[in-house]
Parts: sequence; structure tokens; C-alpha cells
Amino acid sequence: MNPLGVISSRAFFCCVVVFVLIGGVPFSSNAQLDPSFYSTSCPNVSSIVRGVLTNVSQTDPRMLASLLRVHFHDCFVQGCDGSVLLNDTATIVSEQTAPANNNSIRGLDVVNQIKTAVENACPNTVSCADILALSAEISSDLSNGPTWQVSLGRRDSLTANKTLATQNLPGPNFNLTQLKSIFDIQNLNTTDLVALSGGHTIGKGQCRFFVGRLYDFNSTGNPDPTLNSTYLQTLQSICPNGGAGTNLTDLDPTTPNTFDSSYYSNLQDGKGLFTSDQELFSTTGDDTVAIVNSFINNQTLFFENFVASMIKMGNLGVLTGTQGEIRTQCNAVNGNSSSSSSSGLASVVTKESAEDGMASSF
Repeated sequence: MNPLGVISSRAFFCCVVVFVLIGGVPFSSNAQLDPSFYSTSCPNVSSIVRGVLTNVSQTDPRMLASLLRVHFHDCFVQGCDGSVLLNDTATIVSEQTAPANNNSIRGLDVVNQIKTAVENACPNTVSCADILALSAEISSDLSNGPTWQVSLGRRDSLTANKTLATQNLPGPNFNLTQLKSIFDIQNLNTTDLVALSGGHTIGKGQCRFFVGRLYDFNSTGNPDPTLNSTYLQTLQSICPNGGAGTNLTDLDPTTPNTFDSSYYSNLQDGKGLFTSDQELFSTTGDDTVAIVNSFINNQTLFFENFVASMIKMGNLGVLTGTQGEIRTQCNAVNGNSSSSSSSGLASVVTKESAEDGMASSF
């Protein structure tokens, strides 16, 4: 990964028990989750996940950002229940075809690899939702970012919700009011918004999701005035006006493969790739500006807040106990595997070239 020598934080946070109601789904107590949940039934699960991700990231470093994003997209739609992984069936409309996911979510085939390895070691034991949570934490660590104890014991949903996926996932052109509203729905605050947006310190985005900023911002016929002029020229060379829009560029032009606080200094320099990135700093007088500045000046503070927000997000809407099920294949509920399931999780979404496409806040 060429981590450039940044030292990982090893912060550990206690979870707060929260009861909320989001999207019509009653939220379980996260006190039912425990880092040692699989200590007897599948003690090596974390090592198994790490082994797959280490191998995959050596040939595809982008995958680490992709799997962080999949966890985010899962948790924001009826909670952290693996619903994003479900393919279309006669009774399920997949979340993968919602605007925020369609032709942009990637890493589902890697989740399939992980699930196969885990099933071989511990059959019918570890949920796909827990695999996503572990993958997100390990992806952060492998990118030289912070680590945390992942509380486990989530179970997998029996349903997906494309409508909620359309409503609850933020877009790259969202303004700050829209972003705060989306996070408020999940009972996540402004600090959570700014901290989780820092996930854009790694990964790439397609031109089509920000090209309007380069040539015709808000139908003005001019570029977004918040864009750094040199950065604007660089982006215009990557994304020609009227081009196909599929070219990729780094979300963090400074240290693109390293999880660090340079995402925030980029915002200060007018180098946020998406409108929704730059809004965190360029919205005059908003409380996000002070938070961005605090993370610029103190990477440890960013890491600590990122960890706290990831733990908080990872407890949204979890199914525990006898709720849901432990899927044997992540892309289908048990007993309802489609004929396409043998080809892996990516049978619905085949174009995976823009892992940070529509989800501009993480």
C-alpha cells in the first residue's frame, strides 16, 4: 500500500446503548454485540477476513476504500444487516440498483470470497453483516488508518429496501443542509458527518459525479468558484467537457492510498473532489468548518472521531438474537439462492469502476 510512514491509531471506544427508530425499523440494543461474540464458535474469523483482504489489496488497493463504502451503504439502509448484498429475486428488489449503488458499488465479489473462506472454517456461524463490519475496520488498518474493536453478533436481514437506499444515501452534489439531514435521519450528528466524510482520504471517483463543477457549476456556465485553480486544471485534463465521464481520479490528490488527515487540508486548499466534500469547509459560518480545521491540525483527533463514528454507525439497526438469519450465501436469503448466485455476489452489479461514485459523504 506504500503507507508513507503514517502510524496507525489504536483507540478503543465503549459503545453507548441507543434506541432509535429509523426507516420504520426498530433498533436493537448494541449491548447485545460483543467483540468476543465468535471467540468460541469462530475464533479465527478476523484473521480469515484479514488474510483475504491483504491478498486482494496487493493487486487492487482501491478495494479497501470500496469495502469501507459497502459497510456505510449497508448501515444507512435499514441498519447494518447485510441488506445491500442481496440480489434481485422474485420477492426482493435489490438495493444494488438504487442510484447511489448502481454501476458504482464494488467489492461484492470480495465479500463472496471472504464468506466462502469463513464458511469453510465455521459453517453457518458468521453473518454477512459482521463480515462487512470486520472488512471496514481491517480496510482502514491496511490503509494505515485507525483500528478499533469491532463488536460482533449482527444477523442478516431477510429483506432489502431499494426505496430507502434511494432516500437515505447522500449524493456527490448534496449541499450541507442536505448532508446534515441525511445523517440526522440516522441519528448521526455533524461531527459524525465530518469524521465519516474523512473516509474519502482513500479511493477514487468517476468524472461524471463531479464534472459539472468543472465547467457549468449550478448552470452558471462557469466552474465552481471554490475549486483551487490549479486543481481545476488538473481535473479538466482528466475529465474533458462532454467526455464519457468514466475516467477515475483520486479522492485525495495528496496521499491517495494512505488513510490520513490530508483529506481535510485538501478542503482548506479548495481540493475537495465532490461538491459534498468541499461544502464541509466552504459553507461560511457553519460549524463544520471548525471541525475540519481541528482535524487538519490534529490527525489523532480525526482518527479518534472516525473510530467513534464508525462504531456508532456500525450499531445502527442491528439484528441480534433470533432476528433475521445467518446467510450461507451473502447475496441471497437461505433457501432462496438464485441460479446466478454461483457466479458470486456481483451478479447484479457488473460495472464496478467507481467505488466512491454517488456516496459523497463516505
